[in-house]
Amino acid sequence: MTVGAIPQHVAIIMDGNGRWARARGLPRSQGHRAGVENIRPIVEACVEIGIRYLTVFAFSTENWSRPEDEVEGLIGLLGEALVRETPELHREGVRICHLGSLERLPEEQQQAVRAALDLTRDNQRLVLSAAYNYGGRAELVHAVQRIIAERVPPEKVSEELISCHLYTAGLPDPDLIIRTAGEMRLSNFLIWQAAYAEFWSTPVYWPDFSKADLYQAVRDYGRRKRKFGGLLEQV
Repeated sequence: MTVGAIPQHVAIIMDGNGRWARARGLPRSQGHRAGVENIRPIVEACVEIGIRYLTVFAFSTENWSRPEDEVEGLIGLLGEALVRETPELHREGVRICHLGSLERLPEEQQQAVRAALDLTRDNQRLVLSAAYNYGGRAELVHAVQRIIAERVPPEKVSEELISCHLYTAGLPDPDLIIRTAGEMRLSNFLIWQAAYAEFWSTPVYWPDFSKADLYQAVRDYGRRKRKFGGLLEQV
């Protein structure tokens, strides 16, 4: 397969796990399990394509409002996957990052996240960021609180300063945001960073999202003309 321009940073809103399960007469928990298991092949496909940064929306601050048993099951699945997959991802040169707050997560999972970040911090083949207990508005509030605590004068506040206080500090903004299951909104995901990202939606539910789908998204991205608010000849 051949593609045009390759996005440096791809972010994915992994949607449709519950609908995938319902269509098969399965409990929602099975859909979440299938969704978590699908992250690994997409990571491998990103490496194959040449994508350097992959961010996945795993659990939002709004997801806490779901039924308690579903929340507990999803958090448990994510914790199991982190412990199971980290050693192999480390061997493959993948650096793991966490976007969001560790508050409200079980202490055991907080320790597992910190251990994964520490183990893989020097890897450079691919940066895999998991937005886990993450919300774009909460991220901005957290950034403003930090800036105020540092007593930064108002005239010193800039876009660059705010970016340096976000969870994504040190990461490039996403070039391409993919959302599965046919939805056409960001749902509080990377709302600052996505200012000039290209958006690509597919009706495919996340557990069925394949390498071929990722290639198609990258192909379509390569055909687009990104002007960043200017004229095409200026880019």
